Parts: sequence; structure tokens; C-alpha cells
Amino acid sequence: MTDRDHPSLPSKAQILEFVKETPGNVGKREIAREFGIKGAARQGLKQILIELQDDGLLERGRKRRLRPPGALPPVLIIDVVSIDSDGDPLCTPARWDSEDARPVIHLTANSKRGAAAPGKGDRILARVKRVSGGQYEAEAIRVLGAGSDAFMGVYEIHDDAGSVSSIDRKRRTTYPVEKRDDGGAANGDVVEAEIVRGRHGRRARVTTIIGPIDAPSTFSLIALKSREIPVEFPADALMQAENSKPAPLALREKDKRRADLRDIPLVTIDGADARDFDDAVFATPDDDPKNPGGWRLIIAIADVSWYVRPSDALDISAKERGTSVYFPDRVTPMLPEALSNDLCSLRPNEDRACVAAHIWIDQNGTILRSTFERALMRSTARLTYEQVQSAHDGATDDLTAPLATPVIAPLYGAYATLEAGRVKRGTLEINLPELQIHLGEDGHIGRIEPRPRLDSHRLIEEFMITANVAAAKTLAAKNIPFLYRVHEPPSLEKLEALRESLTGLGYKLAKGAVKTSDLTGIIRQAAEKDQSRLVNTLILRSQSKAVYTPELEGHFGLALSQYCHFTSPIRRYPDIIVHRALVDAFRQGPGGLTPEEADALEDIGDQTSITERRAEAAERDAKDRYIAAFMAEHVGATFHGHINGVARFGFFVTLDDTGADGLVPVSTLPWDRYFHEETANRLVGQQTGNAYTMGGAVKVKLTEANVHTGGLIFHVLEGGETIKTTGNRTSKRQTSKSFRQNIKKGGKGRNKKVPQK
Repeated sequence: MTDRDHPSLPSKAQILEFVKETPGNVGKREIAREFGIKGAARQGLKQILIELQDDGLLERGRKRRLRPPGALPPVLIIDVVSIDSDGDPLCTPARWDSEDARPVIHLTANSKRGAAAPGKGDRILARVKRVSGGQYEAEAIRVLGAGSDAFMGVYEIHDDAGSVSSIDRKRRTTYPVEKRDDGGAANGDVVEAEIVRGRHGRRARVTTIIGPIDAPSTFSLIALKSREIPVEFPADALMQAENSKPAPLALREKDKRRADLRDIPLVTIDGADARDFDDAVFATPDDDPKNPGGWRLIIAIADVSWYVRPSDALDISAKERGTSVYFPDRVTPMLPEALSNDLCSLRPNEDRACVAAHIWIDQNGTILRSTFERALMRSTARLTYEQVQSAHDGATDDLTAPLATPVIAPLYGAYATLEAGRVKRGTLEINLPELQIHLGEDGHIGRIEPRPRLDSHRLIEEFMITANVAAAKTLAAKNIPFLYRVHEPPSLEKLEALRESLTGLGYKLAKGAVKTSDLTGIIRQAAEKDQSRLVNTLILRSQSKAVYTPELEGHFGLALSQYCHFTSPIRRYPDIIVHRALVDAFRQGPGGLTPEEADALEDIGDQTSITERRAEAAERDAKDRYIAAFMAEHVGATFHGHINGVARFGFFVTLDDTGADGLVPVSTLPWDRYFHEETANRLVGQQTGNAYTMGGAVKVKLTEANVHTGGLIFHVLEGGETIKTTGNRTSKRQTSKSFRQNIKKGGKGRNKKVPQK
């Protein structure tokens, strides 16, 4: 297609010039407005933009915003590298993967009155704006601390000389520490340190002692510190939480009261180790004769917006955290425990303020109507997933016996209806095990096992999804601004890579854009085959990251056009925003969304998306170190596993029994020169044809478990296959073990010629 095919549209050159020279965010809407494009002509514009992206002339960033290739994203972590003659900080991106020079970013004055000016060496979370061309300005969101000169490591003493070795896998460096700079650290302590430059080179100075590396509690502390997640609450936030009083029935003077739901047998269903309960559920058949087979649901969510008001101390603290962070040994909550574990927790037999979603669904699981109200509830029981599932299966206990028929059975009835709707919709069902780490009384890992997936888990999941959909549709219909939960479809590049990989496995994925049901169908095809794990992994890795945004973009994974997060305001800040929007929508007392918040929703969405990624990374870091500590006791042992990823430097293996992940370096593989075939997801030996493909079964020996970094190193014993290559024309399948036996006489060494059979 050429520009002449679109006589009423701007040329590609005009569009590129506009995107390049326009400050701030540019999307299809802005381009259409600039060139007066309306109606059916928008489809032509859409096609031109796709072509520009395919040609590499434009990149699509978050929320479908367009930018020149290599342009910086709107929210970025930057380092202050110098101060100019006017006293303004000059910055560069903290991470830069391009071979081009790092762009210089001018940091403007902080809008917060009284905020300290960032100095050289500071690392900052900033909002970046392209002024024109390659020029950028940034406004600090938050100073994260010291930049690249600060790091975490393990302090060690050898021959009376101290040193600190970095625990960052990407920064495997060791610096000497003089006695005066050790900060009282003992051998084996995890510390924070800073680099000191002197006449004799670089050395380190210990600034903070975190704890002994062999203490399990240290692993979560490392994750919190390294990801710069706040742990301590500000004094004013703690005081506000401690002084909070139970919410009354009256919302405010001369206003309507909360609905009284205390006679409704609402129950909470959570994990056995849960301490805060922010949702309770109830279901009953709809008695409307016009809705045969339909259900009425009540989903009651803790009324956090009553206690956390816009811009107060609790709100500022919660927004900074963005989410609660969960580790095997602790929880770092978004809200102080006086709220999260007390006033906002829907504990049994206690009056609690809530926002109740009343939802009516038909026999197909479709929402017919819904309404939301502030209410007062009293949970009938705190149940676990295992209890509820056992009761449903006929094995009741003292608590569930009186609830089995009137409460639990209707919940499963409504769930069956919702599940049928989910299947019909084609929701993406990734079937990969989730690891659960069980700690002993001493804090060390007792066992690691896949987390069970019961119908009771799915029941609660479906009820929460339904409430979230109802909230999004209600607010959109009332034209109230709020934050959507958006999951965009896979990018064209990732789709093409996925298509090639699936084709190699014998699965057909149609060209062009795909529907969620297309991927779900392939997962179902592979369900009973050895390829199931591989197919699920490939599809999962093709997915984009979900984000929070005030723009309606849909949720690809759930196959939903409108979706938000409403059901977990104790642990997610975007849920509080949605609650405030609902309070506004139904005019139900104080604590609603302010005009200032409504105007800042895009920034709030960006920040909370970042804090969510930060929490996920911290949880992953801690889990890796816990597993490494557990596996350290099994160095030299053999395990069965599957290849879960392939790179030019080796491949990654997931163990079948524990789910632990580790690397098999290419240097440890049987002699050959190995090439990474990206489309086939495999490493192939040039001479031998010895191949290791993602999803393949292997037997490995654990050779290293590094608690410092959380990394595991394996040596392959059996597995792989032989394929046809130009260096060796054999096609006979063989294991690595037999291959070693075949070339044993040829000696060792990666550069020796392999004798032909």
C-alpha cells in the first residue's frame, strides 16, 4: 500500500514528522485530530500506522502511544550524572541496551514544595517528556536513592582482609573493604555498600548491615532492599490508622445510611495462611421468572475508601507502595495492620464496612444488571479453600456442616454458570504449575511443591472477575473516570515468533491478529500431549504485561472488553481508586474521587503499574534465594526436568519435582560448537547435530547453588536428540549420555573434530 492509496490522508513522511516534533504522548487520536481525519478514513490511518511500525519507522509504546525508534518511555528510572551551569541536574537512563550514546535528559524543578533537589549520583523515578526530536525533559516522581555507586553484597573475610561481593547476577564484582569501612559487619553478612574511588583503585564502604546470608529471613529483606520497597510506615500514617474508628451505619449527616447486610450469610474463602480478608461472597438462585437458571450474587469488598481518603497520610503511603508484597516468611502490606488486619479485614462475627456489588446473571453467565452500595456486613464464617472443596465433595466439618446446603451449594451452582460463560468466551487458560514454599518452624524451607488448584480457587476467581467486570461497566456507563486493568494482545513481532514456534510443533496459528480463543484452542489441543508444558510456556511468554490506565483498551487474556480491579483494595492501590469512583457514581458519602485525582489518573496508572512490577520482581528474587538455599543441600544430586528456555549461552531447566529453575551453561555441554536457533527454540551442535529444544526432557546434576544470587547451575546427564546437520548427516535420535560414550575415544575439548560414525 502507498500513500496514493489514501488520497485524503497525510503522507507517511508527514506523520513521521508530526510524531517526531510533537512533545508528549502521541497516538492515533492525536494524529487524527492534527490532520482532520474522521469517520471511515480512520481505518486508512490505522493501516498506515501499522505499515510504519512494520517498517521500523515507528515504535508502539504503552497504551498504544507512538514514538520514533529508540525514543524513551514516559516513565523511566534515570541517574543524575552531572549538574549544569544553571544548577539543573543532567540525567541519563539508568538502563541502556542500545549501542548509541545515552540521551541526555534535563531534570526540571520538583513541583513538590520543600522537596530536596536531586544531586549527582541519585537514581530517580521520573516522568519523561520528549520536547522535540531527541530532546527530553523529566520531572521527578520519587528519588530512589543512590545510583550505580551503591550496591548490595556479601561481606567476607579472608586472611584478615575484608571484601564485598555483589549479589546482583549481572554485576559479579568484588571490592576490597578497609577495616575502618566495614561498619561492624561480620563474615557472611549481607550488606549495603557504596563504591569509594581512591588513588589505588576502587574499594567499598559498608553503609548498612542487613543480616547473615544463612538466615532465611534475610532473603526477603534483600529483595525489599534491592527493589527499594518501603518497609516502615510514616509516623503520621501509623497514627491515622491507629486512631481510625469502625465505620458507622450513617454515612454522614443528612445522608442515607449504609445498607444493612448483617443478616445475609456472607462468607470469606481464602488460603489457610491468609491474615486479611477483603472479600466475602453469597449466591442464591434468581427468583425472577424472566431469568430461569439465573443467579443473584453479592460480593462484599472491604470499604477501604472510608478510611483512606485522597491525599491524607494513609493515601500518600499506600500510593507509594502501590501493592502489598508477599514472601514465604512475611508480608509487606500496603496499609498498616490496624487497617489491613483489623478494621478493613472482614473477620467472622464482627461488623465491617463494605462496598457490596449486587449482580444478576443469566443462565449463560452473562451479567444482566448490577448495582453497588456501601453497606455493613457480618461474615458468617472464615473458610479455607480446602474446607469449602471438602464440604462440596461431601466431607464436612463442624464449621461447614451447617453451611453446606444453604451457603456452599449455591456458590458452586453460580460458579458452574460463570465457568460455562468463561469457557464460551474463550478465556486464556495457561496451565503451568505455581510453586508453593513451605517453611519449617526454624524459618528454613521444609518442602517445595506445586500449589493445588481446586474448584474452590476457581469459584472465588470467577466471582471476583464478575465483580470487576460489573464495576468497570457501571462506571463506564455513568461516565465516571477510573483506572481500567488493560491487557493488550501480543505484539505482531511476538505473534510471529510464536506462530513459527507452534508451526514447528505441528500447531497452526492463523496469520495476522489473533483472538484469545485461538490461543486457548491450541492449549486445549496440547493438553494431553507431552508438548503441553512447552506450548503453555510459549504462549505465556508471548503475552504483554497488564497495566493500569484510564483508557479503555480491553483485557486480552480474559477476553473482556471492559475490566478493572475492584476486589482487593487492602492490597492494591488501583482498587481504592475504583472504590472512590463508585462512591462518586452512587453518591454514597465521603471518600470519593477528587477532581485532582481524576486529572492525574494516567500518572497514577503509570506509577502503580511500576510498583506492581517492582513487587513481582521482589517476590521472585526472594523465592529464587529460598530455593537456592534449599537446593544447596542437594549439590551433586540428580534430577529430572524440562527445558524451559534456550539462549546462546545455554539453556534453562525446570525440575519436575520442585519446580526449581537453573541454567545449563553451553560450556558444559558435550563437545561441539553450538548455535542458537531462535525460531526452533533450540541449541544445535554444528558437527554432531546434538540438539536441546525447549520443552525437551532432561536428566541433570546440580553442580552449584548460589544463595548470594539465587542462581542454580546444572550439568546435563541425559536428554536431547540428534538432528540432521551439514556437519553430521545422521538423523538417529540419541541421548547426551550415549553421545558421550560414542565420542569418548575422541577425547575432550570443544575444538576437537568429532569422528564420524
